[in-house]
Amino acid sequence: MSKLLVTPKTQTTQDGNAITITPESAGWKYVGFEVYHLKKGQMFEKETGRNEMAVVILSGLANAATKSKHWDNIGKRMSVFEKIPAYTVYVPHDDQIKIEALTELEIAVCLSPGGGDYEARLIKPEDVEVVTRGYGNMEREIHNILPENKPAHSLFVIEVFTPQGNWSSYPPHKHDQDNMPHETYLEETYYYKINPADRGFALHRVYTDDRSLDETIVVRDGQVVLVPKGYHPVSAPPGYELYYLNVMAGPIRKWRFTNDKDHEWLMK
Repeated sequence: MSKLLVTPKTQTTQDGNAITITPESAGWKYVGFEVYHLKKGQMFEKETGRNEMAVVILSGLANAATKSKHWDNIGKRMSVFEKIPAYTVYVPHDDQIKIEALTELEIAVCLSPGGGDYEARLIKPEDVEVVTRGYGNMEREIHNILPENKPAHSLFVIEVFTPQGNWSSYPPHKHDQDNMPHETYLEETYYYKINPADRGFALHRVYTDDRSLDETIVVRDGQVVLVPKGYHPVSAPPGYELYYLNVMAGPIRKWRFTNDKDHEWLMK
């Protein structure tokens, strides 16, 4: 199995954890990512420490609180494939999050180094910019939860919905060089949901110009692909609708990328 593929635990832990990715386990410096499946009435608590955090309500309803703020009955969709923009709680460094599950609940905890003077806030569905990117069988729907133009220290959070039979993160692009203004170094995770989940799959390729890294990965529902460097296109086979949650972070909070020159003509 590819070292870039992270599979969920066969049994979630008592606290509901299904996936934990740390900078140490991924072999990089910036991005952490966790997934929790909570039962109705179950509590989730986590200190941010030196990190900032975005907790995405993937499905279900919840109450949420930080050290200074609280929000009741957040969440709207029971499945990501309803395509309703998510509720997300942004939590700065030296703070904490408490989540109470009002229904069965799936949350994604997105982490990166914190800093600055940012306040905890609720990102509501109406705060999320929804755009269509690409054309033809490269078209997909983007939900910009925490994009470059929204306040945060290093974290990006984006949801992407790719119709069956389409390609995504395409034409292939990379962001693995600290070379402003042309390109920025950003580590990235892809958390996948597939509809229908029981037999569906996606294909995710990760490759560099010199092909020192060149892997094509079969991805199932609930798995994560790590993108430490290189180009990283995704394909949704016919019959299987595709969702992924992107988390990115790096030393500069700018998204500047380079297209694969062999396929850049598709942008025209």
